[in-house]
Amino acid sequence: METDRWARAAEPLRARLVRRITDAGLLRDPCWRSAFTQVPRHLFVPCFYRPIPGGGGYDRLAADDAGPQRRSRWLAGVYEDVPLVTRVDGGDMVSSSSQPSLMAGMLEALDAREGHTVLEIGTGPGYNAALLAHRLGADAVTTVDLDAGITGPAVGHLAACGFASRTAGGAGVAVVTADGAQGCRERAPFDRIVATCAMQSVPGAWLAQCAPRAVVLAPLAGGVIALRVTGAGRAEGRFLHTPAYFVPLRGPGAPQPPEPQAGVAGVRVRRSRTPAQVLDDDVFRFVLALAAGDLDVGRAFGGRGVSVGAPDGSTARVDRDGTVEWAGERDLWLRVEEIHGQWRQAGHPDRERFGLSVDGARQWAWLDAPDGPLRWERPGPA
Repeated sequence: METDRWARAAEPLRARLVRRITDAGLLRDPCWRSAFTQVPRHLFVPCFYRPIPGGGGYDRLAADDAGPQRRSRWLAGVYEDVPLVTRVDGGDMVSSSSQPSLMAGMLEALDAREGHTVLEIGTGPGYNAALLAHRLGADAVTTVDLDAGITGPAVGHLAACGFASRTAGGAGVAVVTADGAQGCRERAPFDRIVATCAMQSVPGAWLAQCAPRAVVLAPLAGGVIALRVTGAGRAEGRFLHTPAYFVPLRGPGAPQPPEPQAGVAGVRVRRSRTPAQVLDDDVFRFVLALAAGDLDVGRAFGGRGVSVGAPDGSTARVDRDGTVEWAGERDLWLRVEEIHGQWRQAGHPDRERFGLSVDGARQWAWLDAPDGPLRWERPGPA
């Protein structure tokens, strides 16, 4: 049978992937190592899309491709340590299977153990839910996604892997089609919540559905925050050392930025000692996103500089020689200069020295300590 042939061909590829992740210092827990060894990723990624160089859309590689070479490329690609785009809508990526090594690091940081219940926000193809089910038992796992076009296939993938979904009746992983920002009240409380979609803030519904001392792990500002629930509506924790970029949370419960205001003032020009290349540093981009989450950073001057925008309509363009062109109510590059100066004076700290605190509607980021001298207010939950 075709399924058996893929299973045999996948075994050495999966073993190589697990070996590479282990060599990178991850999967120290033998239970998680067993999960990655035994759960076949190819059952959850029957096809994936790779961007065509030059902005020409996506190339689809799948198990059902007509040519044997393309089918082999599909299987080999499934077991590379890379994120895979699994669903494209109107040319936009709307779902993916995360990079396996990043998944391994997040699952180990989640510290989920036998007897814990877990809520996953962002079902994707179901592979992460299957890894959790292998470790904790299928009945302990609930996964939520807004899009039935995502949860539907995930149900089939989980069933094919032996983790039958509750949407089909009986025991198994509970796959719920709903707004992930609202959690899943009917299955609460949860000992662990893990998000596989990027957040602007930590939704209050999640903390309300947590058991005492629960852990919440979520991508935020290009990093991953690991929060420990400390009381009703309160949580605190630090960022993991690794960068993380995920598809943003979608739906009515997702935090929405305000609409840009019309009537931007004229362009003004000045010089800066903080040139555009400061944003070439990935850690500083994380710090900037953490401290000034309303700024949208892109490329300008044909790639020789950066552009910065804000919801109030203010904009700035900065060349690599430090020339600043700004317009609107605020000189946005002043904010970048301020945050870069703070980061530089602190000794260019890495991600793990930064943290986040949540207390009801208030959320703030900090360096080294929640009550330390360097703190930044963050947008509260929607």
